[in-house]
Amino acid sequence: MNAKLNIGIKVLAAALVTVFFSTGCAQKIGNVTASEATNNGPLVTVSGGELQGAMTDGIQVFKGIPYAAPPVGENRWREPQSFTWDGVRDAKTFGHDCMQKPFPSDAAPLGEIPAEDCLYLNVWAPESQEEPAPVVIWIHGGGYVNGGASPAVYDGAEFAKSGVVFVSFNYRLGRFGFFAHPALSAADEGQIGNYAFMDQIAAVKWVKNNIAAFNGDPHRITIMGESAGGGSVHTLMQAPASKDLIQGAIIMSGGGRSLMGERSLTEGTEQHPSAEQIGLNFAEEHGIEGTGPETLAQMRALSANDVLDGLNLTALFMPSKGKQTYVGGPLADGKIVLGSTQAMVESGQVAKVPVLVGTTSQDIGFGMAPDKETLFGAFGPYAEEARLAYDPNDSLPLQILNFMVGQDRGMQEPAQYFAGKMTGLGQEAYVYRFSYVAESIRDGQGAQHASEIPFFFKTIDKKYDSLTEKDKTAAELPFSYVVNFIKTGNPNGTGLRQWKAFDPSQNNILDITMDAEAVHGTDPWKDRMEVTSKYAGLMANR
Repeated sequence: MNAKLNIGIKVLAAALVTVFFSTGCAQKIGNVTASEATNNGPLVTVSGGELQGAMTDGIQVFKGIPYAAPPVGENRWREPQSFTWDGVRDAKTFGHDCMQKPFPSDAAPLGEIPAEDCLYLNVWAPESQEEPAPVVIWIHGGGYVNGGASPAVYDGAEFAKSGVVFVSFNYRLGRFGFFAHPALSAADEGQIGNYAFMDQIAAVKWVKNNIAAFNGDPHRITIMGESAGGGSVHTLMQAPASKDLIQGAIIMSGGGRSLMGERSLTEGTEQHPSAEQIGLNFAEEHGIEGTGPETLAQMRALSANDVLDGLNLTALFMPSKGKQTYVGGPLADGKIVLGSTQAMVESGQVAKVPVLVGTTSQDIGFGMAPDKETLFGAFGPYAEEARLAYDPNDSLPLQILNFMVGQDRGMQEPAQYFAGKMTGLGQEAYVYRFSYVAESIRDGQGAQHASEIPFFFKTIDKKYDSLTEKDKTAAELPFSYVVNFIKTGNPNGTGLRQWKAFDPSQNNILDITMDAEAVHGTDPWKDRMEVTSKYAGLMANR
């Protein structure tokens, strides 16, 4: 964030260091020819210094690039600080993923050991291309407490082979990424609270300023995220510091109404305490009291494991013991998070860019209604309409109905709601549902949350031991649509079934079906979407 004062001439130089190829002219990589760089890997110059990457299968790969100083010691709970290095930095291996407690059922297991020193990004770029290439920035999911850029399914090689510069990065998680305390407010060191989003904004700015060094086009940047990463895309689309830096957005299972939290920094109640009060609870748990500089020093002296304190996605759903010590995610800070996604898109205060947005067929769904009367009664005056939409023959088990209603409220309807609002802002929106399940794991279930990622990345070989031709087709389809969208803002292309922009009156979507086909038309769950939308209207007017 503070790098603006430091990069000056370095950024201009980086913008001029582009990779090009033409007949009779040696390819230039950084300040050496391709033949000179081959022995050790390609060289580039970025705002922090020189980098040496690797050539892999005809593409350039740079890993473990610091986009900010390590957020440790005095930099814990501070906005990202600028970082430079001397000499040529080796960029052939990932940096640490951010501090977390991994969990066994993670859909994208980490490839690196987590640590607090984690603000690194990675770039996959075509080896040679006459024109600057479009850029996509991947934001991983994990409920804001897990995840990283190192999982094998997040490999960006296929994007680079298709003429796209792919960037992934880490951002602070859990209490490292979302935290407030009166001592931090008193220290007045800059923005507080949403450190995860500060990291994300810093990474996007780094890409904007440096991607030309990898022959990427800084004026064609698409941000793409899944789950909490999709929610992060919503945040970056509203944040004043980032919304004008992007030209497209891909939101995978990222909701579309709420940002999963939006807790106030300073205002709260006993039942819903402020972020600062939760910070006081955390400090008290570790025997730290007060609100002055010595308190902040003591909190920053805690080990990373003490700050982590066992937090992960599994722990989030365990019964709370004692006082709350984690804020739960995004904070309404008035600087980055200005409001819920719903409030911001309804007021038009979001990036005016094309969007591709969707869900899986068996996405996240929570519901605890003890009986059907309670479940449908929650729809108020629309109870009978809900019953007819979900269970017209009174034949479905309560557990399944709870799930269906839950996923529609949290994921399915919000995605279409957001697409409709973006359409109203004059932007084309493309809505999908991913329904395919790899043949080796089919058990009668639908496509679960996050299961579309290896298909969208065409990295299914890194996820499944056994692949069929149908699996490969199911990966080629969404990958092709996504690459086209990144390049042009429109997913359509030669040989693909036409995908029409979303029309709220039609509820039209593209479904990647269990038969590995792209089927476009009116959403078969249209009745469910309509009554869920009415329910959301009731909630908004309470």
